[in-house]
Amino acid sequence: MNSPAPHATVSSSPPPTAWLNRYAALGEAFHTELPAQGMANPVWVARSAGLAAELGWPADWWQRADWQALDVLSGNAVWPGMRTLATVYSGHQFGAWAGQLGDGRALLLGEVETAAGTMELQLKGAGATPYSRMGDGRAVLRSSIREFLCSEAMAGLSIPTTRALAITASALPVRRETLETAAVVTRVAPSFIRFGHFEHFAHTHQHAELRQLADFFIHHHAPECLAAAKPYVALLERVVRQTAALMADWQAVGFCHGVMNTDNMSMLGLTLDYGPFGFMDGFDPGHVCNHSDHQGRYAYARQPNIGFWNLHALAQALLPLMIDADRDGAPLLAALDVYKAAFPAALMQRMRAKLGLLTEQAQDQALLDDWLKLMAGPRADFTLSFRRLSSLTQTDDPAQLRDLFIDQTALAQWLQRYRARLSLESSDDVQRSLRMRAVNPAVVLRNHLAEGAIRAAQAGDFSETERLLKVLQRPYDEPERASDAALPPDWAQTLEVSCSS
Repeated sequence: MNSPAPHATVSSSPPPTAWLNRYAALGEAFHTELPAQGMANPVWVARSAGLAAELGWPADWWQRADWQALDVLSGNAVWPGMRTLATVYSGHQFGAWAGQLGDGRALLLGEVETAAGTMELQLKGAGATPYSRMGDGRAVLRSSIREFLCSEAMAGLSIPTTRALAITASALPVRRETLETAAVVTRVAPSFIRFGHFEHFAHTHQHAELRQLADFFIHHHAPECLAAAKPYVALLERVVRQTAALMADWQAVGFCHGVMNTDNMSMLGLTLDYGPFGFMDGFDPGHVCNHSDHQGRYAYARQPNIGFWNLHALAQALLPLMIDADRDGAPLLAALDVYKAAFPAALMQRMRAKLGLLTEQAQDQALLDDWLKLMAGPRADFTLSFRRLSSLTQTDDPAQLRDLFIDQTALAQWLQRYRARLSLESSDDVQRSLRMRAVNPAVVLRNHLAEGAIRAAQAGDFSETERLLKVLQRPYDEPERASDAALPPDWAQTLEVSCSS
């Protein structure tokens, strides 16, 4: 591989002037420290100006000669104080114990202080690590653009997520199904710690390290748990509530993750690891976005139960920390039970908002269920159905809404019920429409939109990635280009994403 020497240290002192390496300080049982493998002649593909501003960086951070940001974020150099390392974890994959996994193509650079707290920066695609499991440790341009755009799209939707600061790319060849080219994504999050980190130390009987990790996480990311009678139980309940809220967020926008393995579940309730994800076009509760998921384990309708299953695996990993002589798991089970009420309450809260309802009525669940059944029959477009419902008035049905449905009689009957429900709270058409448009996006990252940006980028034109990023950062605004918010074209039906995506 013709790459520059890795880990050349930038001689200047660009901000941030001090890097934190708190995870590195945990010790060698938790990670392997190693340099990135750089890319020759890297180029910028895209950057998130909004995220850079949140980090406190100047608008021209990527252009400053003394920063050498292109080299640093391509794995060719480091800023003073950085310690690059890959963390070890394990996990369940597609319901089966997979054993040791780890950061096979990700390197933690350290943490920086921001106005919103400490943020970890990570390079994805900067070469092989001891946890690559025969992989090359690289990311390709195609998957990097998908992760970059979806990370920032989810942030635009106010859904908890890891973020993406930038993509760099080079002509370095990478073999997947076909020969592709390499890219590196700079990812940002308060923490990348996963359920799988805890599973690793529990399943390998490293209980001292398990406790050390739990104490570390509580101290730095969940300090309110310190005051609890059982801090580890409080930690689990915290994760349960955050995961329930995240699952509700996903379901409410028709987002399918695709690979909800325990090693892809965030301890902070963030959307983590964008691989074969997809926003549904036509509504189908059984939709499977990952063409590697032959059994449909991670279908849209199953995601909430899979979240609960994964929380069970986390609870099992925390069991050795219980100080009771018999390691009584009852308090952990009680914490898990919180999910059974928290998820449906969180989902119904979001769906009421999507329907423009301000009050709670006993009939709301049936009204919602029947709306979803109505959509599922003709596989009406998920995003557009809710968006166009926002234009309904007490006297007129928007023609564009009717166009999404075949059974006009059934639609009319449901709309009659819906209007009757709205009348119970004297709903004002104008105000309701504004509220609904603030929670029902006009634009989501449909596969064909991402594919358009990818094809342009593979031809050397990154402008569509930059344009689409700006649109996705304001998903509730009607886009200037009507096609961004339109039904997908026929050719989009042939697009497939899999674990290699």
